[in-house]
Amino acid sequence: NPNDRPAQAILTLAQPRVWDVERGQETLTLKGHTGTVTSVAFSPDGRRIVSGSYDTTLKVWDAERGQETLTLKGHNFIVWNVAFSPDGQRILSAGQDRTLKVWDAETGQVTLTLKGHTDLIWSAAYSPDGRRIVSGSFDETLKVWDAETGQETLTLNGHTGEVTSVAFSRDGRRIVSGSYDETLKVWDAETGQVTLTLKGHIGKVMSVAFSPDGRRIVSGGGPPHSPEVKLWNTETGQETLTLKGHTRPVLSVAFSPDGQRIVSGSQDKTLKVWDAWTGQDGDLWRERPTNHRRKS
Repeated sequence: NPNDRPAQAILTLAQPRVWDVERGQETLTLKGHTGTVTSVAFSPDGRRIVSGSYDTTLKVWDAERGQETLTLKGHNFIVWNVAFSPDGQRILSAGQDRTLKVWDAETGQVTLTLKGHTDLIWSAAYSPDGRRIVSGSFDETLKVWDAETGQETLTLNGHTGEVTSVAFSRDGRRIVSGSYDETLKVWDAETGQVTLTLKGHIGKVMSVAFSPDGRRIVSGGGPPHSPEVKLWNTETGQETLTLKGHTRPVLSVAFSPDGQRIVSGSQDKTLKVWDAWTGQDGDLWRERPTNHRRKS
């Protein structure tokens, strides 16, 4: 949650859930999607949540009451990633249908459809000033787009596997990406040149993020037998911490707004909150065992 209220996190299972990080308690469950939820994000003011799903739709929710306010329809297949623009007026989505879509966050209307990738788009993000969009695809490339016109401005080649996660640094000068090729890459956002290649993961890199001050990168991934979260120095490219505790691959990582904590989500059905400097961790949530099998 980007605002000054108590920090919250969302777990994406069949239904989005909102958590109070300080107490480790679930505060909301958002019900409405008819398929697995793949991605969620808060609006910049923390008052809304957007979600994307296997059901091909996006939904916008009131973050206080948990009520659905909009359903956005336009993708033909799974929606893999969603994000609000920095001003909260637009929503970005990335889809299995190889397109990016930009939506009016108030009306739910599509304002742009961006085409250029040749395989599904797993990840997308706005630059901090909202003027650019970066996307990462299973076609092994990243693309940078003009957020106003929808024109492609750069194609970033360098990964040798599917690109799973992309993010801008807070100053907008760098882009970080993670890939099935087990590496992270840092790119110059203006020229598209690789400035760093970070190696150390054993297994796919599934999620990456810059720290708020841009000095560190967090990544998550790993094979089933060795899931891990790693921290990196963005100046030297050196790995500074490896955080172990999950028992299945790590699918999502993020810094807290103050950069002091990291949250990670895993296939082991837990969220963990870590001290970003010491690596000390604690479970935020673990799925409780049940005495019945859930119907698929």
